[in-house]
This record gives sequence, structure tokens and C-alpha cells, in this order.
Amino acid sequence: MTTDTTTTTRQLTPEQHRVLREHGTERPGSSPLNYEKRPGEFQCAGCGAELFDASTKFDSGTGWPSFYDTKPGAVTTTTDTSHGMVRTEFNCANCGGHLGHVFNDGPGPTGLRYCTNGCALDFKPEVKG
Repeated sequence: MTTDTTTTTRQLTPEQHRVLREHGTERPGSSPLNYEKRPGEFQCAGCGAELFDASTKFDSGTGWPSFYDTKPGAVTTTTDTSHGMVRTEFNCANCGGHLGHVFNDGPGPTGLRYCTNGCALDFKPEVKG
């Protein structure tokens, strides 16, 4: 495991480091978070910042966890021109970790699809009581 001490003290697996710090992409269908349906929140695996409420998650059929909205101020976006195409990359606003790409083909109310690398996320189930 590696630690990026410039932005966080969290331990990252090699795959998390590759995705969050080197702008990699995990294999589609490889994240158990694709099947997570409980109430709760999704946080940045790099720093613990709250990114998505579970109520905004939907099955996009892409093989990556997808959401139609973020928590306010949770992400920043940049233009990604890698791989011969123009896409909008989104990153954790707190630590700058690469999370995935956002597309304009999602459901209402936003019409957006935040296509997210599951290894870049931690899920925290809602605590009842």
C-alpha cells in the first residue's frame, strides 16, 4: 500500500493509487459497489470527503457505479483530451483524486451520469437509530 502524504494520510491499494493519483480507469464490472443499493453515502477513498448520496445512484449498464448528482461542492471538473477524445473528467474537490468522467446522458433531474471508478470510493451505510 502507498500513502500520498501531500493530500491525505489514507492508505491506498496499488489500484486505488493508479486510479486516484495517476488518472487510471478500473476494469468495467470489477467493483462490488456496482451492486450496492443500501441507503448511505459514497466517499472519496483517497481522503474521506463526502461525494454522493446513495439515493442518486442508478444502474447505467456501463459496468461502473453511476450517479446523477454529487454533494454540493464535492467535485471539480476538467477537460480530458486523452485517448483521442474530449471528455469531462471529475475529481475530488478536497484531495484532487481522479474519480471518473461525467456525461450528459443520465436520468433526471440533472441529465448527468457521473461514471465513477468504484475503487476510488468508500461506501458508508446509513446508521439507523
